Amino acid sequence: MKIFLIVGARPQFIKLAPLSETLSNKHQQFIVHTGQHYDYLMSEKIFDDLRIRKPDIHLETGPGSHAKQTGEMMIKLEEAMIEKKPDVVIVFGDTNSTLAGVLAASKLNIPIVHIEAGLRSYNRAMPEEINRITADHLSHYLFAPTQNAVKILKNEGQKKHTFFTGDIMVDTMKNNIDIAIAKSNIISVLLLENKIYHLLTLHRNYNVDNKQVLEYILDQLGKLEDQIIFPIHPRTRKMLTTNFTVPQNIRIVEPLGYLDFITLENFANKIITDSGGIQKESYILRKPCVTLRTETEWTETVEEKWNLLINPRDKKMAEKIVEFKQPNTQKEIFGKKVTGKMVKIIDEIC
Repeated sequence: MKIFLIVGARPQFIKLAPLSETLSNKHQQFIVHTGQHYDYLMSEKIFDDLRIRKPDIHLETGPGSHAKQTGEMMIKLEEAMIEKKPDVVIVFGDTNSTLAGVLAASKLNIPIVHIEAGLRSYNRAMPEEINRITADHLSHYLFAPTQNAVKILKNEGQKKHTFFTGDIMVDTMKNNIDIAIAKSNIISVLLLENKIYHLLTLHRNYNVDNKQVLEYILDQLGKLEDQIIFPIHPRTRKMLTTNFTVPQNIRIVEPLGYLDFITLENFANKIITDSGGIQKESYILRKPCVTLRTETEWTETVEEKWNLLINPRDKKMAEKIVEFKQPNTQKEIFGKKVTGKMVKIIDEIC
């Protein structure tokens, strides 16, 4: 059977890797890259790092407003679906690629599988929240990563479409962390052997598109004694004004490939982020995570006390980060052998 796997951003490539490898033994698959992330490190290199074959279809969608980007993707996806006639379309997560995929497929009456369904931040100011809600209510098969996501979907009337599979990033991490540690030289390149450091990522619009907020966050983090490694996106770098001096303990580095990045995660003391995916990776790697947001889709990580939410404008940010300590134990909230569960359901669909 023909399966379209629609991806366009780094978190989706990470989820794609184990699923594509397993599906290739049973089904004819078309990896469709929308081009949403067009940066080399966010796209081509991660395909190499995760040993994913090159996309069968590349839409080469460029940057633009949410409406422009999503609309361009929809037009190109519709053309590809009409030409290839897939039996099932699989979308991942909550990006514009996800939204375009479900809208195009639903108009053509093609069954849709949504991987990472049932997440809610209840913050409609986040574009991702709109995308994930739409995807859940247009998809025919909802693969929920946690039991909390299952409850949310059932409360929204989606019980018959919902399957608890666990989170496929568990399999990606399991398959790649040992390879990353063996192959990556990022620790020696950054002279971090036997050193305590925190890892920082920032990309949410409300944290980086307002230069005052971004600089306030960095000023607060500058109060910490430990070194902070900050792989910075070019867009974020542009927001730092020329008269702003980055604190000495914050070391800005260029964006990193997947294997280098998870190696840094693995050896970090704490991870500071506003990313949903990195909150999960931190938990899977048993690393305390500080999330610079007022809410999270991954409420279980907070309930288990491995993740601390801090308002990006909090005046005691540095103090709270220092005081945050993770428990000694951890529940398996994201499941295991996730890919196998997903493929079994997909086999039944097809």
